[in-house]
Amino acid sequence: MTTAAISLRAIPTSIANTFPLIEDQFVDMAFMTRFTGLTDKWFYKLIQEGKFPRPVKFGRSSRWLRSEIEVWVQERVKLSREA
Repeated sequence: MTTAAISLRAIPTSIANTFPLIEDQFVDMAFMTRFTGLTDKWFYKLIQEGKFPRPVKFGRSSRWLRSEIEVWVQERVKLSREA
């Protein structure tokens, strides 16, 4: 069996707890713009201002953790409901 053929369910809980990122997902800017309806320019402006998580670099590729994006969106919803 190759590594690619192993499903997440096949990984023991003790290993998954050691590597919590295994349950997360790296997403690209295209995902973020579809998910939020905001533009890539807007995200890069927020990153420069320190108001959005910086990307994880894989060579020339930039990726973000989906969990961080979801938390950021949930915070925006919460703030808009408090106003």
